[in-house]
Amino acid sequence: MTSPNEKILLDTLPQPVVSIGANRHVTYANFAAQEFFGSSLSLLRRQHIVNVLPFGSPVISLIERCLDNNLSFNEYGIDLGSPPTAMGNASGRTVDLHVTPTEPEPGARHALIVIQPRSIAHHIDRQLTHRGAARSVSAMSAMLAHEIKNPLSGIKGAAQLLEGDAGPEGVELTRLICSETDRITGLVDQFEQFTENHADLDSAVNVHAVLENVRLLATSGFGKHAHFVENYDPSLPAVKGNKDLLTQVFLNLVKNASEAVSGKKAEIKLTSSFRPGVRLSVPGRARPVSLPLEFSVIDNGSGVPEDIKAHLFDPFVTTKSSGTGLGLALVAKIIGDHGGTIECTSEPGRTEFCVRLPMIDEAVGELKGEA
Repeated sequence: MTSPNEKILLDTLPQPVVSIGANRHVTYANFAAQEFFGSSLSLLRRQHIVNVLPFGSPVISLIERCLDNNLSFNEYGIDLGSPPTAMGNASGRTVDLHVTPTEPEPGARHALIVIQPRSIAHHIDRQLTHRGAARSVSAMSAMLAHEIKNPLSGIKGAAQLLEGDAGPEGVELTRLICSETDRITGLVDQFEQFTENHADLDSAVNVHAVLENVRLLATSGFGKHAHFVENYDPSLPAVKGNKDLLTQVFLNLVKNASEAVSGKKAEIKLTSSFRPGVRLSVPGRARPVSLPLEFSVIDNGSGVPEDIKAHLFDPFVTTKSSGTGLGLALVAKIIGDHGGTIECTSEPGRTEFCVRLPMIDEAVGELKGEA
């Protein structure tokens, strides 16, 4: 990779790109690859491929075959594993790979590796599943509101009438009936949030202002034990949506983060960035939707249990003893209504909820039928 124009082009790509020379040493890594491997280009260039990837990695075999036989390969769902040196933040990452031979100079064959982290592609594929689950809850909530809340009102009213003629034991029972009907009504009220909302989603919303408002609410209440760090890209444009609904989304995420952290080192980061290249194909739309606006809530808590990671946004899935499991399902629905995606990556000491939204010129209105 000696051409300045080629370097400029590759450095603009959001996918990690690495070039391996005939001597099996790294010859070039774009900015995304440097970030992916947690190392600078000058350090990567001194590394043999076996020092970047673990011994026996299938990627090493692909590179060998590419260089020796001048062949291209596509491989999907490869676990990069843990490299034997301090180089790799690639530990345990599942990726898709494209390996192809190139000749940057006559007679000098290199292997060019393009890495697509599954943390983007795989989770985006799950977004339609989240929306389908939210739609199922929407239908159930409408049924619950009609078939349960009205009879509950009658039951509570009858119990209150009986209380006047009941003895001490009877009063205790009638009050128990009233408290239980109130509890069930409250649960149904939560379900009603999933009904098809007709809120205005066409306003220009400054998400940074939303995040700042959420931070102020948190630091004065449920999150006052945590240290908040803000790292925003001030150049980001507004998004098309509903300020109240987006506030509900980030308030839920920050509240979850505050409950996950404890101790003197409890920390919650709020970040924003521009990430071109992420696109979501949606049924009924001719072109994929670009999702370049990225907003994250990151905490240094214990992480999400492995057994529920894949179902975190499904209704009734929760790690809280008193939780209903509807909060994140509602978050996924609201983000879907805005034409965006949400994903979670978690390991002990770092959990990130990443919301990706379209720019204000995207036709969010066209997505309402698919959300």
